[in-house]
Amino acid sequence: MKRTGRQLRVLATAAATLAASAGALLASSAAGHAATAVPAASTGTPIPAHVFAPYFEAYNGDDPATLSQQSGAKYLTMAFIQTASAGSCTVQWNGDTSMPIAASSFGASITKIRATGGDVIPSFGGYTADHNGTEIADSCTDPTQIAAAYENVITTYDVTRLDLDTEDNSLTNTAGIDRRNKAIKLVEDWAAANGRTVQFSYTLPTTTSGLADSGLAVLQNAVSDNARIDTVNIMTFDYYDGATHEMANDTKTAATGLEGQLASLYPGKSASQLWSMVGVTEMPGIDDYGAAETFQTSDAATVLNWAQATGINEISMWALQRDNGGCVGTGGSDTCSGIAQSTWYFSNTWEPFTSGGSTPPPPTNDFSVGVAPTSASLAQGGTATATVSTAVTNGQAQSVALTASGAPSGATVSLSPTSVTAGGTSTLTVATSSTTPAGTYPITVTGTAASGSHSAAYSLTVTGPGGGGGAIVNGGFESGSVSPWTCQSTDSIVSSPVHSGSHAAKISPSASATGECDQAVTGLTPSHAYTLTAWVQGNYAFVGVSGGASGSTWTSASGWTQLSVPFTTDATGKVTVFVHGWYGEGDVYADDFAIS
Repeated sequence: MKRTGRQLRVLATAAATLAASAGALLASSAAGHAATAVPAASTGTPIPAHVFAPYFEAYNGDDPATLSQQSGAKYLTMAFIQTASAGSCTVQWNGDTSMPIAASSFGASITKIRATGGDVIPSFGGYTADHNGTEIADSCTDPTQIAAAYENVITTYDVTRLDLDTEDNSLTNTAGIDRRNKAIKLVEDWAAANGRTVQFSYTLPTTTSGLADSGLAVLQNAVSDNARIDTVNIMTFDYYDGATHEMANDTKTAATGLEGQLASLYPGKSASQLWSMVGVTEMPGIDDYGAAETFQTSDAATVLNWAQATGINEISMWALQRDNGGCVGTGGSDTCSGIAQSTWYFSNTWEPFTSGGSTPPPPTNDFSVGVAPTSASLAQGGTATATVSTAVTNGQAQSVALTASGAPSGATVSLSPTSVTAGGTSTLTVATSSTTPAGTYPITVTGTAASGSHSAAYSLTVTGPGGGGGAIVNGGFESGSVSPWTCQSTDSIVSSPVHSGSHAAKISPSASATGECDQAVTGLTPSHAYTLTAWVQGNYAFVGVSGGASGSTWTSASGWTQLSVPFTTDATGKVTVFVHGWYGEGDVYADDFAIS
């Protein structure tokens, strides 16, 4: 969402210091993730199942309680919370160090809003933070500290929903996306342990037919990390396609596309459950793309009627301070809509959407997934089987869809059956071919049900023809350690960047050393032709073999590039595989070594 109409400017804010009512709010510290258990009475009130929650620009000195009372909008999404500088793990309102997460910042106003039957939804991120690297998950590299920041906001203001406005550079920062979703999972576990209701909403850009690939990838990663997302709020404006839009109709088509995408992500949910995850955010009047994207007053009732009929979760708008007609003809203003309208027209039209009591707590049903045995070693052309077991860990048994991923080229991994009732089993069959490269590969078996997803790991090692050995062990560094590679002290195993799986090797040359990892490979057929392959990234990345054969190659590449080294073994059939960088030329990364 835009702070200042998607323009890259940082506002100088003068934040009013508001005295909190004594004992109204619980202040807490984000010194670590192991937060103190919250008293049972401090659990907050869940957000209604259907809610109008416009964004409130928290950076311009307005009082949210006053504007809530004037507009009639009882629920406000307060924008934004971010770090003061990239690299920090400490958040403030608007990244302003004079506006800490404390009762002194908006505490009294939130108390007043609650006294009239409303509440607030703090929002992290926003365009400026997402662009400048001050969104908490982009800025902070430790998911536990990100989770602690979320928990501090939850306990300080006793809220039950956090909004995560994720756009611009935050949509392409894959490490930040994964950290954010891992932190969500940590907070959800913390909330369950402390008897709190906590929901997470992702606010994402959209096309007129649903999320773009970048936004969809955020949710796919959330599913992978077992992070429950309660609402997906799409910004139904700023389509950037050069077309003239009928905004209410495009809201419908964008949301319909989103519902279909959610159905693929959550196959166990019904249509009504999927629609109850949908939120839409309008930009009343002329948005900052221009007059071709103008949301008219007549569009408001159309969206309201459609939202009530489909049962979506949320209507929002950017922003409450724009809900007036004070600047007819001006697009993208923070303080007015740019069209002729009465003050608070959109708020008055959409406030009746708030209804349905509080959102029910997440399902209590849950299950587990396991694989036995957890590994197999196959010659090229071999087959192995394993048993995938599921179990009910909470509540009632539910249908679990099973999938497997990570098979190397030339190999197949199948499940029979592909769907079981929790407590049932399935057979995993792995088959390699003569072209499957030797190496060790992580296979992930995932079970997906209405309550979420769980995974189990299976390791496949492929050897040469007839089981003659020769496989590189830990060729993808998926063990998380260098063993059995021998590396220099400057080298390490990292989780980003990786070519596949969860780990790769980081080779760190110095001015006096190349940085090198080596592995002795035995069992290759003597006097036989092979090819070593590996994926590398960085300046002067070398891979090769030595000992019973000799060969190497190198590249300088900013992205992952596969290198191939053909070689022929001598009479011993023994070679040493190596990877190294070059003196003083910076780090290189390596992954997925194999000999075929």
